[in-house]
Amino acid sequence: MQTISLDTQVREHLERAAGANSGRSAATVYAGNEHGLRQTILALTAGSGLAEHDSPGDATLLVLRGHVRLTEGESSWEGRTGDLVPIPLARHSLDAIEDSAVLLTVAKSG
Repeated sequence: MQTISLDTQVREHLERAAGANSGRSAATVYAGNEHGLRQTILALTAGSGLAEHDSPGDATLLVLRGHVRLTEGESSWEGRTGDLVPIPLARHSLDAIEDSAVLLTVAKSG
């Protein structure tokens, strides 16, 4: 078993996001056929985000650093460092209000 430093991952991906035209960087840190979930670090620079997209299913965002807004239709939820935000089972978008990093956890179906 390997230990993963989320602090190191956050620093590295925020640096990559700052240098990317999209303002974001991501990498899966835990997954595989033998696991029932997938965890991905996603770093976003202030003002960048993910356009509206389908729900991955049962999933959460853990805000590791910064301030983000998750929007579904007319509803939105804000998360700050340390907050756990459930992802709605509907189309939604994610925006970084300030430079941010989140841990996306998705339960595999089936």
